[in-house]
Amino acid sequence: MTGKNGPRDEAVEKELAGVPEELLEGGELAAEEAKLDEALASLRSDLESAQQDMLYARAEVQNVRRRLEKDVQDARTYAATGFARDILSVADNLARALDHVPEAMREDDNLKGFLAGIEATQRELDKVFVQHGITRIAAQGLPLDPNQHQAMLEIPTGEVEPGTVVQEMQTGYMIRDRLLRPAMVAVAKKPS
Repeated sequence: MTGKNGPRDEAVEKELAGVPEELLEGGELAAEEAKLDEALASLRSDLESAQQDMLYARAEVQNVRRRLEKDVQDARTYAATGFARDILSVADNLARALDHVPEAMREDDNLKGFLAGIEATQRELDKVFVQHGITRIAAQGLPLDPNQHQAMLEIPTGEVEPGTVVQEMQTGYMIRDRLLRPAMVAVAKKPS
């Protein structure tokens, strides 16, 4: 036997097994069967909708988990960013001090050990930077890259192509693949 919505469920078939066929086709039982079929179709629709909602919820939970894992990984990778920015001024001052030592002082036997100690300190600082993914940004002689260089002034010159970095005023740094501090540079322009 089949109902309006296709084959009857086994449970409905068992309930209606002893009822004569004439009663099923036209009377109250037929109306009851139609109501049951309609209720069953509604329940199936609700079940399908709930299953779809569950799939969406699972996908959303998975997306939230991935975002959280990425945020945790980024926090670990870039945790030293604030400290690194603060220590850059120390590195700058150390480099400036070494750059401004006169040649006569470098050859003085009394100061050689002192200067060797300062240079060793700078090497150690550079080593620590590398260990934490902090690298210097190349600038001198390269085309201006607004993502890594900050042009502070233009210098008229015909020796290099316009837009080329001709002087680095402050070293720039990256921490892994993120900009920590842009290199402050002077850029060549066409002479007037």
